[in-house]
Amino acid sequence: MSKPKPISAAGGVVYKMAHDEIYVLMIFRRGVWDLPKGKVEAGESKKDAAIREVAEETGSEPPEIQVKLMKTIHTYTDKWGYFEKTTHWYAMTTNSLIFTPETKEGVEKVCWIEIDRAIELAGFNNLKDVLRKFKKWQESD
Repeated sequence: MSKPKPISAAGGVVYKMAHDEIYVLMIFRRGVWDLPKGKVEAGESKKDAAIREVAEETGSEPPEIQVKLMKTIHTYTDKWGYFEKTTHWYAMTTNSLIFTPETKEGVEKVCWIEIDRAIELAGFNNLKDVLRKFKKWQESD
């Protein structure tokens, strides 16, 4: 197989505290629970891409970055070729109370989910890693 084409992406773990529990904002897309993320556009910083993608996919006001969490790397193949996607993840907060799924990107639901349940539900192992890293950061804060 040929060398994968690199793709840079960014996303966020949007969180809130309620009743002494940590909740994260997850999206349901293509049959799996996911975190909002997307490709970094030309000339855009990773932080700006993360803010834009979270706002677009969840229909929220632009969130506020609290800290960079980590990056994940995975490869995939689609009808356009073979890719290696590096996603930069940030912990974020939002003042939004109403969310509108970005249906044109396949997002069906946007929900606050308690952190341990979110780790269970996350549809990909690298998302579970991001959520575990977020939880560890939150507990040390």
